Amino acid sequence: MADTTSNYDESSIRSLDPREHIRLRPGMYIGKLGDGSAPDDGIYVLVKEVVDNSIDEHMMGFGKQIDVTVDEGAVLVKDYGRGIPLGKLIDCVSKINTGAKYDSNAFQKSVGLNGVGTKAVNALSNFFRASSVRNGEIKVAEFEAGKLLKDYPVTSTKEKNGTTVYFKPDPTIFKNYRFLPDYLDDLFWNYAYLNAGLILKLNQKTFLSKNGLRDLLERKTNAEQLRYPIIHFKGEDIEFAFTHANQYGENYHSFVNGQYTTQGGTHLSAFREAIVKTVRDFFGKNFDAADIRASIIAAISVRVQEPVFESQTKTKLGSTHVAPDGPTMRTFINEYVHKVLDDFLHRNTEVAQALLKRIQQSERERKEIAGVKKIANERAKKANLHNKKLRDCRLHFNDKKGEEENKRGTTLFITEGDSASGSITKSRDVQSQAVFSLRGKPLNSFGLTKKIVYENEEFNLLQHALNIEDGIDGLRYNRVVIATDADVDGMHIRLLILTFFLQFFPDLVEKGHIYILETPLFRVRNKKKTIYCYSDEERVNAINSLGNKPEITRFKGLGEISPDEFGGFIGEDIRLDPVILSEASNIKDLLTYYMGKNTQDRQKFIINNLRVERDEVKEVVG
Repeated sequence: MADTTSNYDESSIRSLDPREHIRLRPGMYIGKLGDGSAPDDGIYVLVKEVVDNSIDEHMMGFGKQIDVTVDEGAVLVKDYGRGIPLGKLIDCVSKINTGAKYDSNAFQKSVGLNGVGTKAVNALSNFFRASSVRNGEIKVAEFEAGKLLKDYPVTSTKEKNGTTVYFKPDPTIFKNYRFLPDYLDDLFWNYAYLNAGLILKLNQKTFLSKNGLRDLLERKTNAEQLRYPIIHFKGEDIEFAFTHANQYGENYHSFVNGQYTTQGGTHLSAFREAIVKTVRDFFGKNFDAADIRASIIAAISVRVQEPVFESQTKTKLGSTHVAPDGPTMRTFINEYVHKVLDDFLHRNTEVAQALLKRIQQSERERKEIAGVKKIANERAKKANLHNKKLRDCRLHFNDKKGEEENKRGTTLFITEGDSASGSITKSRDVQSQAVFSLRGKPLNSFGLTKKIVYENEEFNLLQHALNIEDGIDGLRYNRVVIATDADVDGMHIRLLILTFFLQFFPDLVEKGHIYILETPLFRVRNKKKTIYCYSDEERVNAINSLGNKPEITRFKGLGEISPDEFGGFIGEDIRLDPVILSEASNIKDLLTYYMGKNTQDRQKFIINNLRVERDEVKEVVG
């Protein structure tokens, strides 16, 4: 038998310094890397970690404004707080486990990563510059990939006190990255809502909130569709706001110490429970919890000492207590919500009656589809045993075990037709990529009730594949990718699928889980090189670079792309276009216009916006 220890000796053991470890295992510090197409991609975590430090200064009572510039992939963050102590500037931005947040008197309920955040940003940037101004003196230091490049001496200055950080994410780590304005806007609006009165400026755009979480819900809703005015309360270390509308599902925005906990946690569970208990007690009726929470739109923020999160990027709170020696999270939130909400409902009978009518409506709707739902679920269970529509993967987003970075990469491709689904199925990563195949064009679900989700076999099977029947808490795939042909039929199918999600599961879109797969339109090649082009402009550039009349192939459908080629388009360099609802978007108005019966209005829009483009390729090769 061979000696298996011969290749394992002292030389096999290696110690990495913290900077090397961050660069080797960035996912442990900032979650998944990504290219900026998802709101939780690493480049946004980098921005957040730097801004969080400025927010902490504001929370301590220093600095009323934070200026941020994002330009050509570089980020500048400037605050007007106390400034990092000059003698410790280099340590604070480059040495792990160095910072003021270990002193509980200085930072009782801080936001940042306790001595890790800015250091991770530094290590993952190909250029990083930090400067601090304190009492007429300034200190500047520059780094590359976390290594000190230049240590400038302290000099005098007339600048105001504060800290400035400038960095460029390393393109060798964050490949083909881009900052999407919509995601940055959401990030800074959240900062504004959680820090009423703080002025934030992003590329000269001002973000300012006077009413905290009430402003958040006003931005996320349409007043005409609310069943009653937004209920809003703010106490010590807790703030919440909620209302009911007419959409399907439950929609929550939860925060801990200023961190947007996209996956909720103990605080959100306690809040949902508190709403149900208070409403039941007020009306003296044992309403079904689902009926009380149906169509709710809510936000909650808590401040916690020494919070415990279930991942390094703090997307889910695990703390059971609000402080080491304080009450449980459940008791704290339940007692506060019950006290203020019960009193409010007694004082505002019109709101209480509007809430009651919404609950009774949900109850009627639930009972109306109960029979259909039972039959459909039984059919879905049988189908799951031999579900030809779903080719599943091994990892899932709702798995309790497994690395966070891997779970965040779980993807479901929704395809149309056997050829397209066949190509993706053969080239996918079976660990994290699943495929759901549509039979053809799905039903236009606009204006229909949720009963159709159970009556329509395809919708019901898709719902079960995603595991979203009772909300998105159990969502099985972090990314739901619509993969259709880039022709008229493909666009129509894409629109019908989006209508289904927006109509019945809008929180999937609002939470950033829906994407469109971008695949090449052209392949341009000669005997030495092949270039895949995603636009006419890229095609023209490819033709110019290859010269001598290269072979040009137009991909009319996904089925025309071979599995070998497809693997390169859905692998590490996958291009995804996120479906983002802009600030001014109203789902009902959006669907009414594009999917309603106003055919003439849409026809006029098309005629008025019709464009004729010249074929640039002919000019190049003709």
